[in-house]
Amino acid sequence: MLHLERTMNSLKGTADWISLRHVTEKTTFRTVRDEKPDRNHISFDQGVMVEVLVDGHFGFAGTSDLSDSGIKRALHKAVSIAKAAALHKVHAFSADHRPVAEGKYSSPVVKPLDSFSAKEISDIFVEATRAMSVSDKIVSRSATAMIVETHFHTVTSSGSDFEQRFSIVSTDFSATAGAGGEMQTRSDSGGLARCLQIGAEVFDRASIIDRSKKLANEAVELLSAENCPDTSMDLLLAPDQMTLQVHESIGHPLEYDRILGDERNYAGWSFVKPEDFGKLQYGSKLMNVTFDPTVSDAMASYAFDDSGHKATKEFLIHDGLLIRGLGGLESQSRLNLPGVANFRSSSWNRAPIDRMANINLEPGTSKLEDMIASVERGVFMQANKSWSIDDYRNKFQFGCEYGQLIENGKLTKTVKNPNYRGTTVKFWNNLKAVSEVRETFGSPFCGKGEPNQVIRVGHTNPYCLFTNVEVFGA
Repeated sequence: MLHLERTMNSLKGTADWISLRHVTEKTTFRTVRDEKPDRNHISFDQGVMVEVLVDGHFGFAGTSDLSDSGIKRALHKAVSIAKAAALHKVHAFSADHRPVAEGKYSSPVVKPLDSFSAKEISDIFVEATRAMSVSDKIVSRSATAMIVETHFHTVTSSGSDFEQRFSIVSTDFSATAGAGGEMQTRSDSGGLARCLQIGAEVFDRASIIDRSKKLANEAVELLSAENCPDTSMDLLLAPDQMTLQVHESIGHPLEYDRILGDERNYAGWSFVKPEDFGKLQYGSKLMNVTFDPTVSDAMASYAFDDSGHKATKEFLIHDGLLIRGLGGLESQSRLNLPGVANFRSSSWNRAPIDRMANINLEPGTSKLEDMIASVERGVFMQANKSWSIDDYRNKFQFGCEYGQLIENGKLTKTVKNPNYRGTTVKFWNNLKAVSEVRETFGSPFCGKGEPNQVIRVGHTNPYCLFTNVEVFGA
C-alpha cells in the first residue's frame, strides 16, 4: 500500500524541494441508444507525479509503479530533467512558487454515486430515449452519462499535505430528426454536456424524461423552420451558449502561458498583451467576469491548485475593464502580474500548466422577459452546435442548434441553423443587458498543452443580450 508521507521521508535531501502527487481515477460510461444499452464501461487509473526543484528549475516525472523503487526511479529522472533545464532557464524559480498547503476538499454530494446501480441508470436512460419517440421523423435518440470519481493527494518536503476528492457527473440527452434529406439535432446542452460536481441525485427520472421530450419535439420543429436570416441584429444568448462564448473568447485568451507564448505551438496564443491589464476595456460596463473555484457544484471547483496555492474568487474583468489574468504563481512571477490559483494538471502523468477553471459571467439586474421585450428585431440562440476561433482568440464564428426570432419585443418563429460571428472586444463592448438568473454548464474535454491535457472546466452564466451582431444561416 502506498504511504506518501513515509515515501517522502525516504526521499528528502535528494533535491532542493520535492512533491509527490498521487492520483486515482475511476471513470464509468453509461450510454443508451434507441432504448438499447449501448455502452457500459468502467476504467481505473492511478499513478504518482514526482516533482523536484533543482538549481532554480522544476522537473517532473510520472510513474505508475507505486513501489518505493519505482518512485525513486521517477525522482532520479525528474532531477535529471530539472538539472538539464536549469542550464537554459528563462526564469529562476524557488520553493516560494509552491506554498505550503494543508486541508481537504470534497465535492458536494447528496446521494453517493453508488446509490444507483448500472441497471437503474440504464432503465432511466431507456425511458428517456423512449420518451424522445415523439414522431416518426425522429431517427436517432441517445442518453449518456460519464461518472468520474477522482482523488488527488499531494505531500511535499516543505510540509504540504492536501487531499481533494471529486465526484463528477456529465450527462447528455440528444434527439435527431430527419426528413427530405435534412437532419436536425437537439441536445440537452449543445454538445458541452451538463457537467457538475454532484452525486446520484442528478439521475432524477422525471426531469430527465421532461427534458428528453422537449428536445425531441424541438428537433422535429427545426425540420420545417426557415433558415436564420443573414443580417445584423440584436442577439440574445442562452446560458448554454454563453458557456462556449465565455470559454473561448475570455477563458483561453486570458491564460498567462498563452500570453507568454508557451502555448503558441499547439492551440494558439492570445491577442491580449501584458500591458493591457488595467487598461483594456474588454467589454461594456455590464461585463463582470470572475475566476471562482468556490461555486459549490461547478465542474472545476477545488480548494487548492496543484502548486498548493489556495483557490479564491477573483475578478478578471470588472465593469468591462481587464484587471487580472489566468496564471498560477510561476506565470505571475514571470509576468509580474496578479493571477489566480489555476496551476492545474489533468492527472498523475501530466505537469501542471495554466488552465481556466470556473470562469463565470456575474449576474446582472435584468429579467429575461424584459430583455426580450426590449428587442425590436433580433434572434435568440440556444445550445452550441459548432465553433471556430482564430489562433489569437480574436475573430470567432459560432453556430447554435436552435433559434427564435424576436420581433417587436416578442419571441416569434423558430429558425434553424442560427450562426453568428464577431471579434472579441467589439462583441463584448456591445453587451447591453445581463439577466439576474444564471445556469451552470461545463465541459470535461478542454484540451491544451503538449503532451495534450484534457481537463474539466465549469461556467456559470446568465442570459446575455448583444446589439448589432452579424448573424446568418447555414
